Amino acid sequence: MAGPVAVIAVCGHEAAYGRAIAPVVDDGVSVVPNGRELFRSIAEHGRRGEETVVVPMTLGRDPALVADTARTLRAVPAAERGTTVLAEPFGTAQHLVGWLRAAAGRVPEDSALLVTAPSGDPFEDAELYRVAALVRRYGRHPLVEVAFSDGDPDLTAGIRRCRLLGARRVTLLPAAFVLPEVPGPDRTERPPVDRAGPLVSAPALRRVLAERVTDARRRLREHGDDGVGAGLTAADNHGHSHTHPPGEGHGHAHTHGPGDAHNHAHTHPPGEGHPHGHPHDHGPATAHRHHHQSADAADRVIRSTA
Repeated sequence: MAGPVAVIAVCGHEAAYGRAIAPVVDDGVSVVPNGRELFRSIAEHGRRGEETVVVPMTLGRDPALVADTARTLRAVPAAERGTTVLAEPFGTAQHLVGWLRAAAGRVPEDSALLVTAPSGDPFEDAELYRVAALVRRYGRHPLVEVAFSDGDPDLTAGIRRCRLLGARRVTLLPAAFVLPEVPGPDRTERPPVDRAGPLVSAPALRRVLAERVTDARRRLREHGDDGVGAGLTAADNHGHSHTHPPGEGHGHAHTHGPGDAHNHAHTHPPGEGHPHGHPHDHGPATAHRHHHQSADAADRVIRSTA
């Protein structure tokens, strides 16, 4: 498999279904939303006999994009699919924390941070609050709030909350590929509003995307793994099924077949391999240890994308 490879970047709401990244990827990368366009793109490359790598363009909040992409790949007839590999997602929640911390490090300390992203399902939105809490916990800004560009609270409400909490300046910190629009003035006095971003620079985006493609091709070559099996389970623990009452440990079972690796995801910075990259949380008994691991991993992400 030394010949040219076709790359498909499949996008969800974090990338405005492709509009946010199409202008910055390398020429020749197909940028599509999931569903029919992805199906057609895979089939077209397959009919031309091209090796194809599909990369889910999530920053970690949308594991359903990974699972839905895997289902689309599986639906393409084998004769039309050719050699198609599902790569690990572009990013994980751990990467997102690191990238946000790096961006926050370029914002003056006297500014409040308003972490913003397009709204998803309730669990994706809750994940953004968790991510923002880690940015605050391991950062230097005392005020870090959350708002959604198309949800509740919206950006105007988020800016108002920052003002009520004493902020003299607010910086919108995008936790997505798409940049938020700075709201126009409202009827209340409010602090000046700046916008950081993009979260991942164009050169860094192209570099991480290339890493995902290289890792996926190596995994196929060395292990015969097309990534679809792991991708299908990416969203299994996303939602009510993965919650624990207070005081309970990590009590649900993880089953593995003979010789299987422990392949539910613990996230890694760019360049470190893992079967798939959705975040994996644990109960209170291990929370303290994982907070420190989160900080260490986020530091590695910051260094690797600086």
